[in-house]
Amino acid sequence: MMNKKYLHLLFTLLITIAVQAQKPTLFMGATAHLGNGTKIENAAVSMLNGKIDMVADATRIRIDPSAFDTIYRVHGKHLYPAFIVPNTTLGITEIDAVRASHDYREIGAINPNVRTLIAYNTDSKIAKTVRSNGVLIAQVTPRGGAISGQSSVMHLAGWNWEDAALRIDDGIHLNWPSSYYKSGWWAEPGTTKENEKYNESINTLKRFFTKANSYIHANNASDMLDAISFTNKFSITKTVIVGAEDAIKIVDELKENNISLILNRVHRLPSKVGSPVDEPFMQAAKLQESGILFCLSYAGEMEAMGARNLPFSAGTTVAHGLEYEKAISSITLNTAQILGIDEYCGSIEKGKDATFFISSGDALDMRTNNVEKAYIQGVAVDLNNHQKELFNKYKNR
Repeated sequence: MMNKKYLHLLFTLLITIAVQAQKPTLFMGATAHLGNGTKIENAAVSMLNGKIDMVADATRIRIDPSAFDTIYRVHGKHLYPAFIVPNTTLGITEIDAVRASHDYREIGAINPNVRTLIAYNTDSKIAKTVRSNGVLIAQVTPRGGAISGQSSVMHLAGWNWEDAALRIDDGIHLNWPSSYYKSGWWAEPGTTKENEKYNESINTLKRFFTKANSYIHANNASDMLDAISFTNKFSITKTVIVGAEDAIKIVDELKENNISLILNRVHRLPSKVGSPVDEPFMQAAKLQESGILFCLSYAGEMEAMGARNLPFSAGTTVAHGLEYEKAISSITLNTAQILGIDEYCGSIEKGKDATFFISSGDALDMRTNNVEKAYIQGVAVDLNNHQKELFNKYKNR
């Protein structure tokens, strides 16, 4: 019988050989949009053990095919870091018309204890359609009340919420009271009236607020300034304003207080009567020029299913003045920096998670976007979804 000591040595040797035998997977020839505002026209990108192992210009290096487990030749295609949708109810709502499928709001106005993390549904059919367009990460956010609760950043794949979690409890969401409100509706706007309970609402927030990372939802310029003053008074460590439709009016104050922005969806009407209809389309380019850190969201009606259109929102900003690679940043690295996950994702860089996708066309163009491969932490993502199944079922009928 073989000595136990030698058995242990043999087992250790076999384990060592198995680890050393692992080789990276290489993607050759794609135009790599790095997420940091730059691109490589003919890129060599490899991944190993769930991480990006190499990012290089393929024309400047020598490739030894024997050094790689698999080589995908993706010439003429595009490689992007995962698109990230912030401020969304994706994964905690399924059917807008079915209240029982809504898990994003609790009763009461002050709910700092509410956590979207444990409500996240990895079996959501909607998430599968969204990731088909390259959106692989979401900041899942509560709604309602003055303090809605705590959001978490999730991968759009996994067996359960523990599996999918990327950053747990990334911040508390506060809905700043509006100093004014509008009467009427979008087809017949009424007059703008002052909110007589504005100060009372702020006093309520003061009684409950403590030090935290905070996402403050506000749009009006004066309300945003009040919110900034509020967070400074309570020494909040990091403040992000969500919505920020009037942000261009207070650029200096935003810079002075190091405030970053999660913008309302690009595809919307202007907030004020008489504003140019393309005002929301041009906001991103103006903020980029002003040096404000911002990212795009898709919050609003039908936001969960509509999150698949996030890349096309970025495409609209390109058509209205934003540089293409900066538009990519607005749904990748910028978002990752704002959400505090840029150590792991947001750009194609050595050492970061291998969370990216490959499209045969321009991912910001709804006419050509066609995601062929996608990976989350190096694991291939199933790009099939309910809509594709139905299409294939009925296309020949």
